[in-house]
Amino acid sequence: MKTVLDTNVLVAGVLSPYGAPAQVLQLVLAGKLRLCFDARILTEYREVLVRPKLGFDAHVVADLVEYFEHTGELAAAMPWNCGLPDPDDAMFLEVALAARAEHLITGNLRHFPARARRRVSVLTPSQFLELPQVRAS
Repeated sequence: MKTVLDTNVLVAGVLSPYGAPAQVLQLVLAGKLRLCFDARILTEYREVLVRPKLGFDAHVVADLVEYFEHTGELAAAMPWNCGLPDPDDAMFLEVALAARAEHLITGNLRHFPARARRRVSVLTPSQFLELPQVRAS
């Protein structure tokens, strides 16, 4: 199943190994989800995960992002003005559309109002984990 992960899900999944974001990250690492991205998303993952306040080892972050690059799907996303509250979040919707991803998973649903989603299913990690096809895997 092709998915796009908002950076907040990745950070939460690495910070706390017991929550829904960590379960989503485990599905990615187990190869049950195909992570879709573009260069902008990978850059954001790298920049955010190495912030000193998070305390992650830069080598571990580099290995994780490299794993995503090798196992995921690079999308050629076209920028578009989708009217999001934070324009920096547009890249996640753009990639989801370009890759024909089934879901965009975020901890901030209000950052992706329904009027701007087009055909993209935007879910929280908990909502995603409750999907029948995810529960069956």
